[in-house]
Amino acid sequence: MDSALSTTALPIALAIIMFGLGLSLTVSDFARVARHPKAVGIALVCQLIVLPAIAFGLVLLFDLPALLAVGMMLLAASPGGTTANLFSHLFRGDVALNVSLTAVNSVIAVVTLPLITNFALGYFDPPEGANLGLQFAKVVQIFAIVLIPVALGVWVRRIRPAFADRMDRPVRVGSAVVLALVIVGTVVAERENVGGYLADIGVVVFLFCVLSLSIGFLVPRGLGVTYRQSIACSMEIGIHNSTLAITIAISLLDSTRIAVPAAVYGVMMFPLAALFGWAITYRRTAPDQPDGVSEPSPGAAPRR
Repeated sequence: MDSALSTTALPIALAIIMFGLGLSLTVSDFARVARHPKAVGIALVCQLIVLPAIAFGLVLLFDLPALLAVGMMLLAASPGGTTANLFSHLFRGDVALNVSLTAVNSVIAVVTLPLITNFALGYFDPPEGANLGLQFAKVVQIFAIVLIPVALGVWVRRIRPAFADRMDRPVRVGSAVVLALVIVGTVVAERENVGGYLADIGVVVFLFCVLSLSIGFLVPRGLGVTYRQSIACSMEIGIHNSTLAITIAISLLDSTRIAVPAAVYGVMMFPLAALFGWAITYRRTAPDQPDGVSEPSPGAAPRR
């Protein structure tokens, strides 16, 4: 992929998306975590530990090539995607919980994403391994394109809430356009190998997406989390930030091949999330709302 796109355009585009995400967050979203520790704790364990373990198992089971294996682990380590709130809202999930999980995940991913990615690079040892890796300088770059824009968005919402509300729809549309362009760019750059990649990872990505959505719903539900919160956990865990994974693969690891799993996931996750959401809410016209269910706060607009 063209160097100007990979080193400048992609990070800037992702920073804008993360700024838009910050516009939907408030300081109270972080505080809300303390009021619902059970749902948040279970979701984070699924997101940070269970999903990377499942991705690792799938990679070994299907014996993926090294670079695609690293790409799957990078995808698994990426936090929830920017449309999780929207899907949660559509299927009557607890949107406020989604917002809280996103806020926490945006912070934690700065640490866990480099750790998991570097583990994958060391374990699978791709041919270009000597030139790959998330060293300290690259971790700082992740911090810069993830946390700083989010923090700026939170600050802008605090001082200009009306502006933040007006920007909700434009940023949501912009995020979708950027994701589409990033996916198309990745596919075009690897167009000669697309058929082989789909044969290699199509089934793996499909299984990982279905398992992510299912675990995100069934584990919290089985541990006594309310129905609406379980829907929120499912969407947060099943809809990954493909744009972040692709940006890191191309801009920081300089490998379009590592970005391929995230690009394929970016295409699959939306229809699969819609089908899954319909399946778990079909015929359920009045989800249970035991105490502990939180409604979206006035300052927590659905995330793009």
